[in-house]
Amino acid sequence: MKAIILFGHGARDIRWREPFDCLASLWQEQHPGTPVQLAFLEMMRPSLEEAVASLSAKGATDLTVVPVFFGQGGHLRNDFPVILKECRGKFPSLRLSATPAVGEDLAVLQAIIDFGARAL
Repeated sequence: MKAIILFGHGARDIRWREPFDCLASLWQEQHPGTPVQLAFLEMMRPSLEEAVASLSAKGATDLTVVPVFFGQGGHLRNDFPVILKECRGKFPSLRLSATPAVGEDLAVLQAIIDFGARAL
């Protein structure tokens, strides 16, 4: 079974995660056959490892991690690959892949342009 993990930075303020919860809900509504789990780099739970474990327990074997970051900063270039490698080591029977940061996708950038244009 395929599943998706939406991976964000995390923050001290619990309200920061509200758009991520909304994003996960929208995913589940639009893709009910593909489980979704949030995961955070720091300050919030679940961690990436916890999200992988949760989805694995539900029968997922092919997980795609989508970094919900605007760009490839130090966390994605340095921290994320280490965490992903650790997860692959702890869950060798799973296929774990990752996409580039969402902010590097032209469609995402265009959606931001369209949002700004609507504000004019």
